[in-house]
Amino acid sequence: MEWLSVFTPQAAQQLIQNHKEQLPLKGTNRERDFEPVCRLFLPWAAATFLLTEMDDDGLAFGLSDLGFGTPELGYISMDEIYSVKGPGGLRVEQDLHWTAKRTLSEYAALARKAGSIPS
Repeated sequence: MEWLSVFTPQAAQQLIQNHKEQLPLKGTNRERDFEPVCRLFLPWAAATFLLTEMDDDGLAFGLSDLGFGTPELGYISMDEIYSVKGPGGLRVEQDLHWTAKRTLSEYAALARKAGSIPS
């Protein structure tokens, strides 16, 4: 669980809380459309991830944009993202200066039109 070091304690706690709240609602018309809790990015690449929830094993849900013009909603393995190393050993980071301004579905709709996640 080295990947847990990517998150601030507050972000990790909120992601897990959102997962627990969403779990009994999955597959119903009562699913929550959370604002993303955090933005992750690869400092040496164009990849960006807006996450709304995560289980204890590091399976997160959110909007992924790998920089190829096709952002998509889905599940993201924190083990996999954390295992990617860039120049000088860089790894995925949380953008500590980013704050959500809309819900995940709103970000997804804008990203599909623009071909990338908007700021």
